[in-house]
Amino acid sequence: MFKEQKKNVDYIEDDLKLIFVELPKFQKKLEELESLIDKWIFFLKETAKLDIIPEPLKEVPEIERALNIANRANYSRKELEEFERRAVMLQDEKGKITYAKEEGRAEGRAEGKAEVVMLLINQRFGEVDKDISNQISNLKSENLESLVKALFDFNSLADLLSWLDNL
Repeated sequence: MFKEQKKNVDYIEDDLKLIFVELPKFQKKLEELESLIDKWIFFLKETAKLDIIPEPLKEVPEIERALNIANRANYSRKELEEFERRAVMLQDEKGKITYAKEEGRAEGRAEGKAEVVMLLINQRFGEVDKDISNQISNLKSENLESLVKALFDFNSLADLLSWLDNL
């Protein structure tokens, strides 16, 4: 009788399939593998000879994970430390890329807001000089939103300049 270790429940017959294999008798070549069972048996038999996952085995992501575990099991302490260091370095790089993308998106949104605000200002007061335009382009997102709300209360360009001076 088979039982699950932690919860001590019986396995239902349909949930468990046992396959007994004498690995030396398994003679199929890589190109002859047909079923999932064939692929796993081939993997078990040839693991020591595999540096990378052959194409027919890539269809089973668990086999690649198993090969990575098997390879790590054969590492020396120094190799394991190097592996872990590289994994941390890769994770850091992924984090930097994600952060840069988010920063780029935020910057793009801020530029878009500044363009809309400039359109509104130019519509209301006519074309403004480059210094005012640059000052508005350099505003933070929350200040741009405040400017849009305040813009409808401005009666002249002087009101806008006064608002900018009070930041």
